[in-house]
Amino acid sequence: MSAREDKAGLLARLPLFASLSPEQLAHVAELAVPRHWDVGEIVFREGDQGDTCYVVQSGRVRICRTVGGRTITLAELRPGAMFGELAIFDGEVRSATVESLEDTAAVAILSRDLRRLLMQHPEVAVKMLSALTVRLRAANEQVTRQSFQTVAGRVAGALRAQVEARQAAGAGEQDVLVEVTQSSIAQLAGSSRESASRFLAELERAGVLTTGRGKITVHEPAALGNYIY
Repeated sequence: MSAREDKAGLLARLPLFASLSPEQLAHVAELAVPRHWDVGEIVFREGDQGDTCYVVQSGRVRICRTVGGRTITLAELRPGAMFGELAIFDGEVRSATVESLEDTAAVAILSRDLRRLLMQHPEVAVKMLSALTVRLRAANEQVTRQSFQTVAGRVAGALRAQVEARQAAGAGEQDVLVEVTQSSIAQLAGSSRESASRFLAELERAGVLTTGRGKITVHEPAALGNYIY
């Protein structure tokens, strides 16, 4: 399979481009440029100028913002997800920082090229707006949780979301391995690392999970729901 066919196959898996014909997908793939980031590498920072959006091909990235001196993770994106698309609409600076959580490959599409596509295919624009709405709603819900939930509830909720993502990828109902640091869980929960670590230690004593270096094994995922309120 050629590199262009590989990129077209990636784009075809996105609901955003589902209405395009193979020929149209091939044209978009011609405009897409391969990108790669090592683990921990910054793709772009909040406040940077931006004229490019990206589609994750392999690996994971996280979207985060700094609020009151604390870094809060807004989302983790996996293969098939698009990010940086706000630059297409407003031409403003980046609204968040994106960091690679592992070795990550993606394809980059310039804003002007994607804008041209949206003008030619309004149905794609509608799908993109729908996807943005879903992400905004999720961000609003996260802000609400972080405003009203306890640290325990936020950490348990963040960990459960990680477990559910692994289960969607084929993990079992129990003993789910989550390759994530305690600092990352704290950022997802909008809490300090110390507070998150204390609660994770409590869960470990209860037999719900086992922590390790850069990983957490959740033995009883259903038990996390007991702490989310």
